[in-house]
Amino acid sequence: MTSELMKHIEQFEVNGEQVKLSGNTISTFIKSGNGDITDQEAFMFLQLCKFQHLNPYLNEAYLVKFGSSPAQIIVSKEAFMKRANANEHFKGMTAGIVVQRGEEMLELEGALKLPKDILIGGWAEVVRDDRTQPIKIILSMDEFGKGQSTWKSMPQNMIRKTAIVNALREAFPETLGSMYTEDDKNPNDTAKVVETAETKAPSGIEARMNAEVKPKPIETKEPEVIDAEVVEEQASGDLFTQSGVDKFTGKANDNAE
Repeated sequence: MTSELMKHIEQFEVNGEQVKLSGNTISTFIKSGNGDITDQEAFMFLQLCKFQHLNPYLNEAYLVKFGSSPAQIIVSKEAFMKRANANEHFKGMTAGIVVQRGEEMLELEGALKLPKDILIGGWAEVVRDDRTQPIKIILSMDEFGKGQSTWKSMPQNMIRKTAIVNALREAFPETLGSMYTEDDKNPNDTAKVVETAETKAPSGIEARMNAEVKPKPIETKEPEVIDAEVVEEQASGDLFTQSGVDKFTGKANDNAE
């Protein structure tokens, strides 16, 4: 973290204000999470802020890293809205949620639903005056719902916000195409996560669970040897006659004497 790349200070303009940013500043003051960012991750974040005119000091962009996982570059929803409003062709937008009400699927504007409605998605529509049709996005709750605390407490607002961001990115690809919010699914980040998961060595518990379990050998006992003379007598057919009983009893008395 002491390389010349990390020490180099970049200066650029955001909304008429001068922003100064370096790799060391990013690592010390902007990065969140318990992981240490690499020079490359700091450089990529800095260049995104520079060329997309994002001010990380105003929380328009974040860099998050946990452990050894790849760092995530996150852009706030407010930055998306500022970009859209700054575009001369932007003529407004509407957004809401998709619910199942009985046997019907309804698109409701806003984030309000009836208690018996089942939330199944979100939608957003962006209007540009240079397009013949509005840009409309409909998202599934199953695909984007993360089950985190915010999604559990405000699911309608979260899926609506995610639909807005996706619609704005599709409507303005030249300025928003490479930016993703925390609730978005960045295909590049997904690829990194999958690659990390596939190459990660199993933990101690997993290694023990995956280890080959060798069956314990079955203990066998030698058959018990019975007095041969008694066996012969037992196998004899006349043992079960009266004469056989007398013969066997007499032999037992002789042995006792």
